[in-house]
Amino acid sequence: MINSDNLCMSCMREIGSAKQCPYCGFHVDSQQSADYLPIRTVLGNRYLVGKLLEFNGDGATYMGLDLTTRSTINIREYFPLGLAVREKETLRVSSASGKERIFDEYMQSFTELWRKLHRLNGLSALIKVNEVIEGGGTCYAITENIKGVSLREYLLKNTSSGYLPWEKARTLLMPVLSTLGTLHNSGIVHRGISPSTLIVADDGKIRITGFSISAARSAHTDLQEEIFPGYAAFEQYGFEGRQGPWTDIYAFGAVLYRTLIGTDPIDAKERVANDRLMIPGRFAEQLPAYVINGLVNALQILPDDRIKNVEELRDELSASPNAVAAADKKMDIEQIRTTQREEPAARTDSAEIIAEARRRHKRSVVIIVLSTIIIVAVIAIVVMLFLSDGKFSGAQKTTTVSVSQEQVEVPNFVNNNYEDVINDKYYSSNFTIEKQEVYSDTVEEGVIMKQSITPGTQTGKMSKIVLTVSKGVEYISFPSSGVIGAGYTEAKALLEKSGFKVTRVEKNNESGQTKDVVYQASLDGGAVYPKGSQVILTVWGEYTTTTTTTTTASTTSSSQEANGNISDLLNGILNNSNNG
Repeated sequence: MINSDNLCMSCMREIGSAKQCPYCGFHVDSQQSADYLPIRTVLGNRYLVGKLLEFNGDGATYMGLDLTTRSTINIREYFPLGLAVREKETLRVSSASGKERIFDEYMQSFTELWRKLHRLNGLSALIKVNEVIEGGGTCYAITENIKGVSLREYLLKNTSSGYLPWEKARTLLMPVLSTLGTLHNSGIVHRGISPSTLIVADDGKIRITGFSISAARSAHTDLQEEIFPGYAAFEQYGFEGRQGPWTDIYAFGAVLYRTLIGTDPIDAKERVANDRLMIPGRFAEQLPAYVINGLVNALQILPDDRIKNVEELRDELSASPNAVAAADKKMDIEQIRTTQREEPAARTDSAEIIAEARRRHKRSVVIIVLSTIIIVAVIAIVVMLFLSDGKFSGAQKTTTVSVSQEQVEVPNFVNNNYEDVINDKYYSSNFTIEKQEVYSDTVEEGVIMKQSITPGTQTGKMSKIVLTVSKGVEYISFPSSGVIGAGYTEAKALLEKSGFKVTRVEKNNESGQTKDVVYQASLDGGAVYPKGSQVILTVWGEYTTTTTTTTTASTTSSSQEANGNISDLLNGILNNSNNG
């Protein structure tokens, strides 16, 4: 049995008879606030309660220790401020007088939230929930204690500039975006994504923490609100607009902005009156155009103008650096392309993408050749065995297959490198591993994304396990012909069949050109781009003899609806670049 008197109640390390912890500085005589669980309380005969770490509208989080596994944990208690009271002797929680109904409703929401999160254990960027227990008039969520620092601390302490270049930010944050998509599909909207609730663990990967029920993250409810200025969406302040996945999209966009630019975004309430959210020129010159476009569309103030879901935002953040998707409808395409040619960073980025695509193509050819050789060899062996098994001699043989009854536990292969797994002697001697490759724009090439048998399952030795491995981003070539000079309908069909997304812009037609014929494209013929990249096709409009220039635009991208704000931002970017 663990003697809790020898433990620091802040970090749960052994400190003997010392009065002050030599590791974290916590003093053993420190007292807990009277409203919360006393230090050294034991829940369910298993979980030791330590220091109060934080509290907000719907509950409190304590440092803890699992007395069974002797591992550090966090304990999240439903204890809504202003709605709950605690009996000092029994520590039982009950509702404040007259608040019984709302107390019970919020506790049901709290319990459902953490039970859903418990069912989602295994997501790479999500805090692990060990158990959800009810008792003492309330509910407790037992979660892992993540060793690491907040994203805010990480950017301040682990970078010399306080921000990251796009490629590093992409590696760090895209798994968060994928996990958000899974949460949204499960009916969970976080509403508190910020540099404070994203923890960079010791393994270098981010975990999403800081979950609370919706009432604690919205203004004008019965709970004390916890809203993160600069990261909370406009609708969370109680103004017009429903909350949903797009609320987290805004917060993620704000986190990405902070990570790339080094400063907190202006609060949404202030932007309503005066939208001064700008990207400094020196960053605009370095960031790919499609990243700026993704930021613009994720940070639209009004929910109706904003990107609606994770899939749309992932598409924008994975587009070609040369694509100008969702750019201002009134902005001249040639001007945009000229601006891009003047940016050496974008040109270098494009060259690197093309080079990497060619390298992957060569590797794919080698894999195909080797696979063909193996298949031919296997067929030859099968034919030989078939012929030698008495097919023509009339002999009949009985084959006895020996099946091992030895059982082994299936480990968690997900997020490991496939080459490391197959080269591990333990895995190769206990499992038959089969590889299945899929393209992914969020998971690095060669990393395992999924496995056919759930981790922890007991299975027969040498059982087959199919590992789904990322092939990285899929690249496609822009057609060298069939676009310029073709009708818009035919060109659009060709490009969409190839894997591109198409946006249409009309060009003023004063020279009698054929209407709807493609005049130019924003991508170069024969060049290589990530699948799903957007291309802007400029087509001739209706023939007109007037001197008034009228440009109309039709787009298949919902993100272009917010053209006013995009125009202001892009013009600001160009002005800053020119002034710089």
